[in-house]
Amino acid sequence: MTSSNPEIVPTQSLPLPGRGLNAGLWVVQVLLAIAFAIAGFGKATTPIEELAQQMPWVVGNELLPRFIGIAELAGAIGLVVPAFTRIKPVLTPVAAASLLLVMLLAAGFHLSRGETGAVPVNLVLGGLAGFVAWGRFRFRARA
Repeated sequence: MTSSNPEIVPTQSLPLPGRGLNAGLWVVQVLLAIAFAIAGFGKATTPIEELAQQMPWVVGNELLPRFIGIAELAGAIGLVVPAFTRIKPVLTPVAAASLLLVMLLAAGFHLSRGETGAVPVNLVLGGLAGFVAWGRFRFRARA
């Protein structure tokens, strides 16, 4: 698409966030990555018998915590690595949006089981992931 006014040149680049917003996004990305990496590693590697002591729902659902753990680990990596390396940085907001979805599903799951104490954690983590998704979709990811 070309403009009839030669002084107006359409651009494909996205605006850059201010330094404060960019720094805030990076802080949230790193903290979320740490939280999801710890949680994911635990769900992916801890024996089911030990997990069942902390999460009774895993009994009879042995594959579900493994799947969730691997998804959380992948999300943790996706929050930081693509934006930091600038290789496919669009994967960072995709990872954040995916983790937001995981947290919304987790909140629904806990509510369905009457485990209301876990829901605020899901909502906070999901809200932070939503912030990263918004910020990195809206602005070009940069180190």
